[in-house]
Amino acid sequence: MIIKGQKINDRYEILKILGEGGMANVYLAQDTILERKVAVKVLRGDLASDEKFVRRFQREALAASSLNHPNVVQMYDVGEDDGNFYIVMEYIEGRTLKQLIKKRGKLTFSEVVDIMLQLTEGMSHAHDAYIIHRDIKPQNVLILDNGLVKITDFGIAMALNSSQLTQTNSVMGSVHYLPPEQASGKGSTIKSDVYSLGILMYELLTGKLPFKGENAVEIALKHMKDPLPSLRREIDDLPQSIENIIIKATAKNPKNRYNNAREMYDDLKTCLDKNRVNEQRYIYQYLEQDLEDTKVIKPILKDNKETDKPVIKEIKKDEFKPNKKLFFILGGIILGLILLIITIFLIVPALTKVPDVKVPDVSLLTVEEAESQLKKVGFEVELETIKQSSETVPIGYVIKTSPSKNRLIKKGTTIKIYESTGVELIEITDYTGLDYDEVRDSLLLSGIIVKQEKRTVENIETYRDKSNQIIGQDQEPGTKLQKGDEIILYLPDIYEGYPDMVGERWTLDDAQAFATEYNINLNVTYEETDTVSPNLVIYQSRSTQDPIIEGVTLRVTISKELPEVIEEELIEEESEEV
Repeated sequence: MIIKGQKINDRYEILKILGEGGMANVYLAQDTILERKVAVKVLRGDLASDEKFVRRFQREALAASSLNHPNVVQMYDVGEDDGNFYIVMEYIEGRTLKQLIKKRGKLTFSEVVDIMLQLTEGMSHAHDAYIIHRDIKPQNVLILDNGLVKITDFGIAMALNSSQLTQTNSVMGSVHYLPPEQASGKGSTIKSDVYSLGILMYELLTGKLPFKGENAVEIALKHMKDPLPSLRREIDDLPQSIENIIIKATAKNPKNRYNNAREMYDDLKTCLDKNRVNEQRYIYQYLEQDLEDTKVIKPILKDNKETDKPVIKEIKKDEFKPNKKLFFILGGIILGLILLIITIFLIVPALTKVPDVKVPDVSLLTVEEAESQLKKVGFEVELETIKQSSETVPIGYVIKTSPSKNRLIKKGTTIKIYESTGVELIEITDYTGLDYDEVRDSLLLSGIIVKQEKRTVENIETYRDKSNQIIGQDQEPGTKLQKGDEIILYLPDIYEGYPDMVGERWTLDDAQAFATEYNINLNVTYEETDTVSPNLVIYQSRSTQDPIIEGVTLRVTISKELPEVIEEELIEEESEEV
């Protein structure tokens, strides 16, 4: 069992547990050689004796060690210490995408695209190395203070060579993001990660999961059989280009998906371009359901007891005598009906048909000019324009219309005009007294760069338990900032310097009480001396200029009196001299 203070391989000092998984536990540790915090993943004790699990754990290490990318959590070291198999990884101080979704709900289009670009770029690096994640979900994606996204927990990843890409060593990922082929036990490929990325993108846009159920089996069956819920019903103004990416990524049939994350990344790069917003809806090239899985049920015929006799009675010639008069009457009626149908369905619509007209492109015109052009070709215009921010279209000019340009629609249709309000401005409020992390996350997602500065406060004790509380800011409340502008938030500087334990003649008990109060690790050594009273601090590793930071190690040396035998020998020597 790993405990606080334990050292792995005489190097990684365990500070606390971060989480527990099905295969391993993760700890926060201090690298005592490089003086940095790291995350240490240790194989669970009940699995360490199982050769199969050990091999899987080692395979994970080999797979992860080949990845070096800004959007992937870096692995530093791997090894075994006293029966503990471990991996040392980069420690990230950030929040998961799942926490962000729970807090914000659905994100904006630009936020979603930015996050997905980083995710697909990181996964492209993995796919280039033939590494499949198999468990992509927002819980396994971290977002840092600066907006950087990092993929973590390649816990069930497996390094495959090009001839092994379709092997069926199936490992079940989280059921809410589970590809149909994994749910049916057919194994995972690179395209399985693409499906999970598509489901994650759906959740970022809507704030909820596409498939829900009372149990894992029900959800897995929905991934296999049910069509993805319509995004258009959730988001009216969703660009078709974004919907197309999700439609393609989440196809039931892997043949209809992107071949890898890099193809998805390339599509994401241009999905917000003006010329793609109203592109054609993506149509699958292959059937979504496997025809081989469909069983044809043969029709059940009604039993005919007289199997040797024909079912239809033979009609003799003399049983049917045509009536010529009746024939002409019926023929006239039928002909009249045919002419009536032709008149109703062909001639009348042709006379009353309203012609289709192409919607003109009125973008970058003033609202008045746009209204004039639209009315000129026979359209009605909605009285109130829809206000929308834009980084490229000036204030008062048209961004787009709905229905969109170049569409053929009926004359007289009412057109909505989207009017630009210019670059989106974010109004700054008074953040004093609020939690720094929450304010920072909100501002970062709005495109504002957030910086932090420590400020001295008069009464440190007042802020001892409020170290994350904002005490000021450099931008006045009411100031309006654009994306990319910067704000500095001030936090209380509650870190005091270490006391002069040597000069103030601290005892070991004093040092231990200090370490307990500030939650730091105390490393004690003893030194024999006759110049200082016993049990006093005669050395401390951190000076009065060093800030007190929770979790660090302080080394002190305590004075110890000389052994009595030495004192007796000195007395004997003095007696002999006399």
